[in-house]
Order: sequence, then C-alpha cells, then structure tokens
Amino acid sequence: MTANESKDPDLGRVQFLTVAEVAVMMRVSKMTVYRLVHAGELPAARVGRSFRVPRQAVRDYLRNAYHDAG
Repeated sequence: MTANESKDPDLGRVQFLTVAEVAVMMRVSKMTVYRLVHAGELPAARVGRSFRVPRQAVRDYLRNAYHDAG
C-alpha cells in the first residue's frame, strides 16, 4: 500500500479512462469530451499534458444527462 492509498483507500480502486476511451463510450468526439471537462461538467484528473476521467464519473454523467423521450 502506498502512502496515498493509506490516506484514501478508495483512490486505488478508481478506474480512469483516457479522453479517447470516454469519447468511444459516449459516442461523441474527443473535442466534445474536452469541452465537458473544461466546462466542469465531467470531472477529470490532469496527468502530464493529458486528462484521465474516472469511469464512474462518465456513468454518472450519462445517467444524469438521460432524458426520457416519451
């Protein structure tokens, strides 16, 4: 166990996705994902020059963005 995991044990269980993986999952362009991240609508961690998005954040976003067409 690393020092960070001892402070927040759940952090080690978070699954991160790349912007490209999120785009495929949501069936949108990478630019759309970047816009969501920069607008604060989709949380992301900056790793060097790229972003990583928690898988659960994508699921939550999609669940909250769903509108019943009926």
